[in-house]
Amino acid sequence: MVRSGYALAIGLLALILGGCTTAKPPSPAFHAVLNQPYRLDAGDRVRVTVFEQESLTNTYAVDKAGYLALPLVGSVAARGRTTSDVQNAITTALANGFLRNPDVSVQVDQYRPFFVMGEVTTGGQYSYVPGMTAQNAVAIAGGFSPRADHRTVDITRQVNGQVVTGRVLVSDPVLPGDTVTVRERLF
Repeated sequence: MVRSGYALAIGLLALILGGCTTAKPPSPAFHAVLNQPYRLDAGDRVRVTVFEQESLTNTYAVDKAGYLALPLVGSVAARGRTTSDVQNAITTALANGFLRNPDVSVQVDQYRPFFVMGEVTTGGQYSYVPGMTAQNAVAIAGGFSPRADHRTVDITRQVNGQVVTGRVLVSDPVLPGDTVTVRERLF
């Protein structure tokens, strides 16, 4: 009788603790974005080089509306586009009455920041470095607080125009614009 009561108590505890976790594994699209070409957004800075045109060669920021403001051609859409897409758009715009056979190169100069919040020493906005993992992001934010869950974090990112959150291991990659949330551990 005592043994069945003990087993019942353990079963109830497992159900209660199992109900505390609301995290679902991230969708396949959440990780698929890691293998896609980088898409520009507000906060990114790109280096535009127009060969033999020093007055057009410069670093430009993608503004809040998602555009680059360039001399001669004006606004060029950048949000959601790759550097190759933007390079082609600038080349086409310059060839349309400004330069004959323009030779343009576009590269990311500085990525938009990522954010860390939750159970870390100093949450906030930080500069992105290519190849960064969630553990690197936490280290930049001063490390885990004493109450932090050290195994997994929640990462919120834009995937195909939608904001998606996934619970991942601390070894998972972080992308520019991501928000890393470190949760409090249960015990």
